[in-house]
Parts: sequence; structure tokens; C-alpha cells
Amino acid sequence: MAREVTHTARGPLKIDESDLDDEKGDVAICLCGLSREYPFCDGSHRVTEDEEAGVRYKYEDDPDGERRVIEDVVLK
Repeated sequence: MAREVTHTARGPLKIDESDLDDEKGDVAICLCGLSREYPFCDGSHRVTEDEEAGVRYKYEDDPDGERRVIEDVVLK
């Protein structure tokens, strides 16, 4: 499985005590790149549970999390 994710952030984000979840007492950082609350995890990774091994996906930035299979990656 592979994922193409487009990031728009261009700099670091400092995380401090104010970022702690009051209920859970922790901070969950997004590693999949799909979170709408990036860099914090919002559970968006759940849409990837049925990905097939060896397939590259592009997830569209929309509320439905629509995805496309990427056949070829071309670098220019």
C-alpha cells in the first residue's frame, strides 16, 4: 500500500501543554496525512482500512474521503 498525500504546511508547528486532549490527557499526531485537523489525528485514517497491498492511492480532500487508484507516478 502507498498513499500520495499533498501537504500545504511549510514550517514547523510547536506543540505544547495547550494541545493536550482534556479527556484523554494526550496528543495524537497524524502520521497518515489525511487528517483535516493536521497535524493532529482526527481518525481519518479509518478510511484506509480496506486498502490493498501493492496499490497506490490518492485521497481527495473532501468530506467523503473519496480515493482514486494511481496507476503511474510521473516526475517531471
